Amino acid sequence: MPSNNPVFRNSDEFKSGYNSYGNASYAGNGAGYSGYGDPSTWSVGTPGAPTAPARATGPMTIDTVVQRTAISIVVVFVAALATWVLTPSISSEQNLNAVYSAAVVGSLGAFVLSMVNSFKRIISPALVIAFAAFEGVALGALSKTFDAAFGSGVVTGAVLGTFAAFAGTLAAYKYFDIQVGNKFRTMVLGAVLGMVGLSVLELVLSLFGSGLGLFGFGALGLLTSVIGLALGVFMLVMDFDFVEQGVRNGLPERESWRAAFAMTVSLVWIYTNLLRLLAIVTNNR
Repeated sequence: MPSNNPVFRNSDEFKSGYNSYGNASYAGNGAGYSGYGDPSTWSVGTPGAPTAPARATGPMTIDTVVQRTAISIVVVFVAALATWVLTPSISSEQNLNAVYSAAVVGSLGAFVLSMVNSFKRIISPALVIAFAAFEGVALGALSKTFDAAFGSGVVTGAVLGTFAAFAGTLAAYKYFDIQVGNKFRTMVLGAVLGMVGLSVLELVLSLFGSGLGLFGFGALGLLTSVIGLALGVFMLVMDFDFVEQGVRNGLPERESWRAAFAMTVSLVWIYTNLLRLLAIVTNNR
């Protein structure tokens, strides 16, 4: 059935795996003869000039998805490490403001590019890499502030926990043969949008010196971090399902970048919620 995830819903290739009744179809099913098309695209060519062969690309495979995802994660990691090293140590109010500024710039850039990548019909590898770079800047600055406030164990635990969550979710999806239905996708997407809406509300309230404490370090913050962590795992399940469908339907190789972008978003979501969760636990000891 068609996706409710905007990352995949706006991909013509991902949608091509379904017919008008919402049932899965096969490559070429219902497609017109490729020798003819829109008359406006016909051309007689240039006399005497050889016709350039079409640039052929292979289909999306598990290997291409793994490679593109690895590239995105490495870019995030390198940008985060560079931000950590190049920003001043948090020893004064001025230095703290510099780190916060890096976090704001990275977050805004990542948010804008995430919207572009989510609603762009033809995925752009350059924009995916740019998103990963901005996300790395934001995570590097955020991690540095958490390290200064709660100790290095929080950041290390969040990194290891994120990769453990990825491996555990992949194993569960593979060996328990988890099936992703339309109702599950709708519920997860609705919950994610709800969390984003609450984050915006909390941000607006903080500008007026108020807040609900939903993303703080109290009981409500603990609750939202646990819910956010669970949603991140559910997002990964949806990502694995879309990759499996894409490989089965023989999507073009460039769609591997779309899958890589989606999984990078899910991993970042898991990391930030796990980082906050570990900080709350450490703070209440």
